[in-house]
Amino acid sequence: MKKLYFLLLMSVLVFGCKPYQNTNIRKGQLTYTEFRASQRSFPSKDGIIKYIDKGKGPVIVLLHGVPTSGWLYRKMIDPLVAGGYRVIVPDMLGYGSSDSPEGYKIYSEKAHAERLIALMDALGIEYWSHVMHDVGGVWTWELINQAPKRIEELVILNTIIYEEGFYPPIRFSPGAAAKAAMWSYRNGVTTNTLLKSLFKEGLKENTLNELDVEGYKTPLLEGKTNGMYYFFTRTCNYFPDYSLLFENLEVPTAVIWGIHDTMLQWTPQQAKVINALKIDEEDIHFIDEKHFIQETKAEEVSYKILDFLK
Repeated sequence: MKKLYFLLLMSVLVFGCKPYQNTNIRKGQLTYTEFRASQRSFPSKDGIIKYIDKGKGPVIVLLHGVPTSGWLYRKMIDPLVAGGYRVIVPDMLGYGSSDSPEGYKIYSEKAHAERLIALMDALGIEYWSHVMHDVGGVWTWELINQAPKRIEELVILNTIIYEEGFYPPIRFSPGAAAKAAMWSYRNGVTTNTLLKSLFKEGLKENTLNELDVEGYKTPLLEGKTNGMYYFFTRTCNYFPDYSLLFENLEVPTAVIWGIHDTMLQWTPQQAKVINALKIDEEDIHFIDEKHFIQETKAEEVSYKILDFLK
């Protein structure tokens, strides 16, 4: 996999690639500049955390994964607010608009969970409903490990649960090769190619336009890859086992899963997940999509979340 990755990287650097060509801009579409302008700042002990805080009512936290940010949920925020909820959408440290300080253990699951708890404490939020995606699941399991009573309802969106369903497209060993790969994301031409590959793998049909991609591309061009470096060199190689946590978890849980996902597959782990998390059959929903269900099925996913919470 590493060899194929670097062959791709070298071909891009040598021959180049055309800019993102899909120009189907939607009327009134949110830009990444506007999204960033609506974010607030929380000074965690490790760096500034940016987050959206919108609406009134019971709280829902929407947690992204890798290599995304709160931008992933931009189409879901307003439907959930309209449903009567206060929606909190953080960019975890190292991602999106948040700081990306140097360090390795600073991006561990434990550290991510500690910072998210600190954010909620600073906002005066004691309990909330929690939605997570991708490696956001691992950060969530660690959060529950540290603060088992804070999350009242849990919604799983194509997230990391058991190793049986985890098929990451890239794994690296710590060192120069992995750092070079992360550095390459700062190159606009390379980043275009890598994001196209990501969404080709993560969507049944890549209909994203330039404004959509801007929110994923900009943080990479800014060099925000330290959190990704930890994920690809640590989490992907040493799968975090939260089996004991699952056995004692007593949180109402729903699953909304893009059933065609090749990176996080439901079928290999479904029996273990359903039994361990005690999920009712009526609370398992399959979406006709791959990994990034928030991009093409945002309204459907939002309504299923509201239905579950009510």
